Amino acid sequence: MKFMSSLNSLRALDALARCGGIRAAAQDLGVVPGAVRQQLAALEDHFGVALVNRDGGRVTLNANGRRLADAVAVAFGIISRAAEEITSGGHRYRLRLGVPMPMASDWLMPRMARMQSQLTSLDVDIVPVDVRRSLSDMMDIDALIVGGEYKPLPDIDATPFMDDAFGPVHAPLAPQTSGKEAGMEALTALVARDVGYLWDDWFHESGHAPIRFPKRLEIADLTLALSAARNGLGVTIAPFASVERDIDRGLLVAPAGFVSRPVGFRFCCRMADRDDKPIASLRAWLCEEGRKHDQGAEKLRKSAE
Repeated sequence: MKFMSSLNSLRALDALARCGGIRAAAQDLGVVPGAVRQQLAALEDHFGVALVNRDGGRVTLNANGRRLADAVAVAFGIISRAAEEITSGGHRYRLRLGVPMPMASDWLMPRMARMQSQLTSLDVDIVPVDVRRSLSDMMDIDALIVGGEYKPLPDIDATPFMDDAFGPVHAPLAPQTSGKEAGMEALTALVARDVGYLWDDWFHESGHAPIRFPKRLEIADLTLALSAARNGLGVTIAPFASVERDIDRGLLVAPAGFVSRPVGFRFCCRMADRDDKPIASLRAWLCEEGRKHDQGAEKLRKSAE
């Protein structure tokens, strides 16, 4: 197979993986659906194995196709970054950094201006991601910030950069409420479905006896659960990094304090990218920011209890 035709076939495979269907892949590539089908068939002929499942008019990747598409996505990402470095004179780099919400808005965004002023050769695109996602299933993400509960795979380099403490938070109670824990026990438990394990983790890691709340309300994600807590709808569990500004402003209180996880927040990247200049620069910046944050965080955490 000639190089250019091989490249076009790999582009078709990558588009199918990203877009989920032949028609969407064709639109992404600016060709007709038949051209995508032809390129996929040529790729299968070249390797001598099936790469897609064909069910009537629907075409999806099989296990072989997904494995090859993952490798192609990584390779295309490397090529794209190299091309960007060349065309920008080697002075600017762009990274896509996945960050769980609400940490992206409450911890990282307030520091973005400082990041931009200090990392002058680096453009960082912040991509909010689900806390359950990993770099293995997000090929368009270069690096990822994760909390202490995350377990990176062996092919991922994970560098701790900041303490990860978490605990129950709610809006300040009315003055007549007596006893901090008694007040919390009388509230509705707000359970964020995307981190539904945090309540169990907190009871286990804090040594606090489980609480029988009068009511339990499930909410789609932690961002909405925190909004509900701020508005007096109940108490939820959250990482300190996601609520420290609210605590500092008096919008939330922490009735039982915060418990630090054995492993803190980590900056994750693929092993192949670990020593790349953009990745190394961002890692170093996060480590310094995390160090400064941890120095001042303990005092604020204690004042919230």
